Amino acid sequence: MRIIAGHLRGREVKSPKGFRTHPMSDKVRGALFNVLGDVEGLTFLDAFAGSGALSFEAISRGAKSAVAIDKDSSAHKVLEQNTKELCPKTVKAVKANTAGWSIHNMEKRFDILLLDPPYDELQPNLLQKLANRHVNPGGLAVLSFPGRLEEAPGFASFKIAVQKDYGDAQLIFYRKNQ
Repeated sequence: MRIIAGHLRGREVKSPKGFRTHPMSDKVRGALFNVLGDVEGLTFLDAFAGSGALSFEAISRGAKSAVAIDKDSSAHKVLEQNTKELCPKTVKAVKANTAGWSIHNMEKRFDILLLDPPYDELQPNLLQKLANRHVNPGGLAVLSFPGRLEEAPGFASFKIAVQKDYGDAQLIFYRKNQ
């Protein structure tokens, strides 16, 4: 997997072995950042980071910083390695359960929350809590979920700004009310 655009364009992002993570395809990752547009100076929370590819793509495109969280040991090991090689000063790799991290960091707010949870553990209540706690007013929460689901989950205090379907994945962009 490679970074698509920005100052790190073409750099390799290593992926964890096994099936615990589902790396977002280049097509869907590119579409996500095309919808986001200019991310210069924005802050990101990558709540189910896996390899950290979304965080590194954001930094490559000018984001100010990213916090990348994953609880899986093998994913976190790769996330740390990628962070050291690509963005040691702007990405913070955290090994934690996202729900636990959220409870201990309730004051932390971000411009964009990336939600790409394991498809077999979507946990809509957790996703809602993360969005409410950690997205700045007017900010975005972006959810990637399986294309086979018929209806996107709703988030209180958010409006769906954009919804895209890519066959095996969907992206929903929720804008937090001001």
